[in-house]
Amino acid sequence: MRDPRERLRDMLEAIANIERYAVRGRDAFERDELLQSWLVRNLQIIGEAARALPQDMRVQAPAVPWSKIMGMRNILVHDYFGIELAVLWDAVEHDLPMLKQEIELLLDALERRAGV
Repeated sequence: MRDPRERLRDMLEAIANIERYAVRGRDAFERDELLQSWLVRNLQIIGEAARALPQDMRVQAPAVPWSKIMGMRNILVHDYFGIELAVLWDAVEHDLPMLKQEIELLLDALERRAGV
């Protein structure tokens, strides 16, 4: 089993991957299938990493909507024909900045406790 800190780093790496291409803007995202697939894949990684975090880790970051993140992952993996691009873009624009900040805080706290 992977260390929870590794899962949090996975989430931060996926967020960075999304940020790298999100700067192209919504229009580019809506026109580019590869960009859409890239974003979906990285959102799946975030959801899978969140799902794999122990519950005691998740309660340490109550501002993070863990159930919504895992729910989105389930939709992206199992209901891919039901994916709405507007919902994905909204998550990128409005939810990822807060998620990034919360994950960084949680990871920092865990590393301080571990003496890293």
